[in-house]
Amino acid sequence: MMQADENNSLDRIEARPQTLRLIALDRVRDAILEGRIAPGERLVERSLAERLGVSRSVIREVIRNLESEGLVEGTPSGPRLGMITVDQAEQIYDIRIQLEASAVAACARVANEATIEALRAALADIAAAHKDRSAIAALRATMRFYEIIFQTGGHHIAWEIVQRLNSRISQLRAMTLSVVGRQAAGLERLSGIVDLIAKGDAAGAAKACERHVREASKIACDRLRLTA
Repeated sequence: MMQADENNSLDRIEARPQTLRLIALDRVRDAILEGRIAPGERLVERSLAERLGVSRSVIREVIRNLESEGLVEGTPSGPRLGMITVDQAEQIYDIRIQLEASAVAACARVANEATIEALRAALADIAAAHKDRSAIAALRATMRFYEIIFQTGGHHIAWEIVQRLNSRISQLRAMTLSVVGRQAAGLERLSGIVDLIAKGDAAGAAKACERHVREASKIACDRLRLTA
Protein backbone atom coordinates (compact mmCIF):
# COMPACT_ATOMS: atom_id res chain seq x y z
CA MET A 1 0.00 0.00 0.00
CA MET A 2 2.80 2.42 0.86
CA GLN A 3 4.51 1.69 -2.49
CA ALA A 4 1.26 2.46 -4.36
CA ASP A 5 0.97 5.76 -2.49
CA GLU A 6 4.51 6.74 -3.53
CA ASN A 7 3.97 5.79 -7.19
CA ASN A 8 0.89 7.98 -7.35
CA SER A 9 2.14 10.63 -4.96
CA LEU A 10 1.31 13.71 -7.03
CA ASP A 11 -2.36 12.88 -7.59
CA ARG A 12 -2.86 11.61 -4.04
CA ILE A 13 -1.22 14.61 -2.39
CA GLU A 14 -3.37 17.01 -4.38
CA ALA A 15 -6.58 15.16 -3.52
CA ARG A 16 -5.87 14.23 0.09
CA PRO A 17 -6.08 17.67 1.83
CA GLN A 18 -9.43 18.45 0.19
CA THR A 19 -10.82 15.03 1.06
CA LEU A 20 -9.63 15.25 4.66
CA ARG A 21 -11.07 18.74 5.03
CA LEU A 22 -14.49 17.68 3.80
CA ILE A 23 -14.56 14.57 5.98
CA ALA A 24 -13.45 16.54 9.03
CA LEU A 25 -15.97 19.30 8.27
CA ASP A 26 -18.83 16.79 8.06
CA ARG A 27 -17.83 15.11 11.32
CA VAL A 28 -17.49 18.33 13.29
CA ARG A 29 -20.74 19.67 11.85
CA ASP A 30 -22.51 16.41 12.74
CA ALA A 31 -21.14 16.63 16.29
CA ILE A 32 -22.58 20.14 16.55
CA LEU A 33 -26.01 19.13 15.24
CA GLU A 34 -26.11 16.11 17.57
CA GLY A 35 -25.27 18.30 20.55
CA ARG A 36 -21.89 16.68 21.25
CA ILE A 37 -20.39 20.16 20.98
CA ALA A 38 -22.41 22.52 23.13
CA PRO A 39 -23.36 26.13 22.27
CA GLY A 40 -20.65 28.45 23.58
CA GLU A 41 -18.08 25.64 23.77
CA ARG A 42 -14.58 26.57 22.62
CA LEU A 43 -13.24 24.73 19.58
CA VAL A 44 -9.64 23.84 20.42
CA GLU A 45 -7.55 23.08 17.33
CA ARG A 46 -5.19 20.63 19.03
CA SER A 47 -7.98 18.67 20.68
CA LEU A 48 -10.07 18.40 17.51
CA ALA A 49 -7.01 17.47 15.45
CA GLU A 50 -6.13 14.66 17.86
CA ARG A 51 -9.69 13.36 18.04
CA LEU A 52 -10.08 13.28 14.25
CA GLY A 53 -6.52 12.23 13.47
CA VAL A 54 -5.83 15.14 11.14
CA SER A 55 -3.47 18.12 11.14
CA ARG A 56 -4.24 21.41 12.84
CA SER A 57 -4.17 23.12 9.44
CA VAL A 58 -7.12 20.94 8.38
CA ILE A 59 -8.98 21.91 11.56
CA ARG A 60 -8.29 25.60 10.87
CA GLU A 61 -9.93 25.19 7.46
CA VAL A 62 -12.87 23.42 9.09
CA ILE A 63 -13.33 26.23 11.60
CA ARG A 64 -13.20 28.84 8.84
CA ASN A 65 -15.93 26.94 6.99
CA LEU A 66 -18.08 26.75 10.10
CA GLU A 67 -17.60 30.48 10.68
CA SER A 68 -18.84 31.18 7.14
CA GLU A 69 -21.91 29.03 7.87
CA GLY A 70 -22.65 31.07 11.00
CA LEU A 71 -22.17 28.11 13.36
CA VAL A 72 -18.88 29.28 14.88
CA GLU A 73 -17.89 32.75 16.00
CA GLY A 74 -14.47 34.18 16.75
CA THR A 75 -13.85 35.44 20.28
CA PRO A 76 -10.75 36.83 22.08
CA SER A 77 -10.27 33.41 23.67
CA GLY A 78 -10.62 31.54 20.38
CA PRO A 79 -13.40 30.20 18.15
CA ARG A 80 -16.54 29.06 19.93
CA LEU A 81 -19.74 27.38 18.81
CA GLY A 82 -22.22 30.19 18.35
CA MET A 83 -25.44 30.46 20.29
CA ILE A 84 -28.60 31.16 18.30
CA THR A 85 -30.63 33.90 19.97
CA VAL A 86 -34.42 34.01 20.04
CA ASP A 87 -34.36 37.00 17.69
CA GLN A 88 -32.14 35.17 15.21
CA ALA A 89 -34.33 32.06 15.39
CA GLU A 90 -37.46 34.11 14.74
CA GLN A 91 -35.82 35.69 11.70
CA ILE A 92 -34.73 32.31 10.35
CA TYR A 93 -38.23 30.87 10.76
CA ASP A 94 -39.79 33.96 9.13
CA ILE A 95 -37.50 33.41 6.14
CA ARG A 96 -38.41 29.73 6.08
CA ILE A 97 -42.14 30.51 6.08
CA GLN A 98 -41.83 32.88 3.14
CA LEU A 99 -39.54 30.69 1.05
CA GLU A 100 -41.00 27.27 1.88
CA ALA A 101 -44.68 28.20 1.59
CA SER A 102 -44.05 29.78 -1.81
CA ALA A 103 -41.99 26.78 -2.98
CA VAL A 104 -44.61 24.29 -1.78
CA ALA A 105 -47.34 26.15 -3.68
CA ALA A 106 -45.22 26.20 -6.83
CA CYS A 107 -44.46 22.50 -6.45
CA ALA A 108 -48.16 21.66 -6.07
CA ARG A 109 -48.92 23.36 -9.38
CA VAL A 110 -46.50 21.23 -11.41
CA ALA A 111 -45.87 18.04 -9.39
CA ASN A 112 -46.29 14.74 -11.21
CA GLU A 113 -46.35 11.13 -10.00
CA ALA A 114 -42.55 10.94 -9.96
CA THR A 115 -42.40 14.01 -7.70
CA ILE A 116 -44.90 12.53 -5.25
CA GLU A 117 -43.04 9.22 -5.21
CA ALA A 118 -39.76 11.02 -4.48
CA LEU A 119 -41.36 13.03 -1.66
CA ARG A 120 -42.91 9.94 -0.10
CA ALA A 121 -39.56 8.14 -0.35
CA ALA A 122 -37.93 11.04 1.51
CA LEU A 123 -40.65 10.81 4.18
CA ALA A 124 -39.94 7.08 4.51
CA ASP A 125 -36.25 7.86 5.01
CA ILE A 126 -37.13 10.41 7.70
CA ALA A 127 -39.32 7.86 9.49
CA ALA A 128 -36.57 5.23 9.27
CA ALA A 129 -34.03 7.68 10.67
CA HIS A 130 -36.33 8.47 13.60
CA LYS A 131 -36.76 4.76 14.26
CA ASP A 132 -32.98 4.30 14.23
CA ARG A 133 -32.61 7.39 16.44
CA SER A 134 -30.25 8.95 13.91
CA ALA A 135 -30.68 12.71 14.11
CA ILE A 136 -28.18 13.31 11.31
CA ALA A 137 -29.91 10.90 8.93
CA ALA A 138 -33.25 12.53 9.73
CA LEU A 139 -31.87 16.01 9.04
CA ARG A 140 -30.33 14.92 5.75
CA ALA A 141 -33.53 13.21 4.61
CA THR A 142 -35.49 16.33 5.55
CA MET A 143 -33.18 18.47 3.45
CA ARG A 144 -33.69 16.07 0.52
CA PHE A 145 -37.45 16.42 1.01
CA TYR A 146 -37.29 20.20 0.77
CA GLU A 147 -34.81 20.14 -2.10
CA ILE A 148 -37.30 18.12 -4.17
CA ILE A 149 -39.99 20.70 -3.42
CA PHE A 150 -37.86 23.73 -4.25
CA GLN A 151 -36.32 22.25 -7.40
CA THR A 152 -39.65 20.91 -8.69
CA GLY A 153 -41.27 24.30 -8.18
CA GLY A 154 -38.41 26.01 -10.01
CA HIS A 155 -37.39 28.02 -6.94
CA HIS A 156 -33.68 27.55 -7.54
CA ILE A 157 -32.48 30.89 -6.13
CA ALA A 158 -34.61 30.42 -3.02
CA TRP A 159 -33.03 26.98 -2.56
CA GLU A 160 -29.57 28.58 -2.71
CA ILE A 161 -30.63 30.91 0.12
CA VAL A 162 -31.92 27.96 2.16
CA GLN A 163 -28.63 26.14 1.62
CA ARG A 164 -26.69 29.13 2.95
CA LEU A 165 -28.82 28.96 6.10
CA ASN A 166 -28.77 25.16 6.16
CA SER A 167 -26.47 24.69 9.14
CA ARG A 168 -28.46 27.01 11.40
CA ILE A 169 -31.77 25.63 10.11
CA SER A 170 -30.53 22.10 10.88
CA GLN A 171 -29.37 23.22 14.33
CA LEU A 172 -32.87 24.49 15.09
CA ARG A 173 -34.49 21.39 13.57
CA ALA A 174 -32.36 19.15 15.79
CA MET A 175 -33.56 21.18 18.76
CA THR A 176 -37.25 20.83 17.89
CA LEU A 177 -36.99 17.12 17.02
CA SER A 178 -35.63 16.40 20.50
CA VAL A 179 -38.98 17.45 21.99
CA VAL A 180 -41.13 14.47 22.92
CA GLY A 181 -43.79 13.85 20.28
CA ARG A 182 -42.41 16.32 17.76
CA GLN A 183 -40.92 13.68 15.47
CA ALA A 184 -44.27 11.98 14.89
CA ALA A 185 -46.17 15.26 14.69
CA GLY A 186 -43.67 16.79 12.29
CA LEU A 187 -43.72 13.74 10.04
CA GLU A 188 -47.52 13.82 10.03
CA ARG A 189 -47.46 17.49 9.02
CA LEU A 190 -45.02 16.82 6.18
CA SER A 191 -47.12 13.87 4.99
CA GLY A 192 -50.18 16.13 4.97
CA ILE A 193 -48.30 18.66 2.84
CA VAL A 194 -47.43 15.93 0.34
CA ASP A 195 -51.08 14.85 0.19
CA LEU A 196 -52.08 18.41 -0.70
CA ILE A 197 -49.31 18.68 -3.28
CA ALA A 198 -50.56 15.42 -4.83
CA LYS A 199 -54.04 16.95 -5.12
CA GLY A 200 -52.62 20.07 -6.78
CA ASP A 201 -53.94 22.21 -3.91
CA ALA A 202 -51.33 24.98 -3.99
CA ALA A 203 -53.06 27.28 -1.49
CA GLY A 204 -53.81 24.47 0.95
CA ALA A 205 -50.26 23.12 0.76
CA ALA A 206 -48.81 26.58 1.37
CA LYS A 207 -51.03 27.10 4.42
CA ALA A 208 -50.14 23.65 5.80
CA CYS A 209 -46.45 24.42 5.32
CA GLU A 210 -46.80 27.73 7.15
CA ARG A 211 -48.56 26.03 10.08
CA HIS A 212 -45.82 23.40 10.24
CA VAL A 213 -43.02 25.97 10.33
CA ARG A 214 -44.83 28.18 12.85
CA GLU A 215 -45.22 25.19 15.20
CA ALA A 216 -41.51 24.46 14.90
CA SER A 217 -40.72 28.13 15.48
CA LYS A 218 -42.70 28.21 18.73
CA ILE A 219 -41.01 25.05 20.03
CA ALA A 220 -37.51 26.29 19.18
CA CYS A 221 -38.01 29.82 20.51
CA ASP A 222 -39.59 28.58 23.74
CA ARG A 223 -36.58 26.30 24.30
CA LEU A 224 -34.14 29.11 23.55
CA ARG A 225 -35.90 31.39 26.03
CA LEU A 226 -35.52 28.73 28.73
CA THR A 227 -31.75 28.53 28.16
CA ALA A 228 -31.15 32.28 27.68
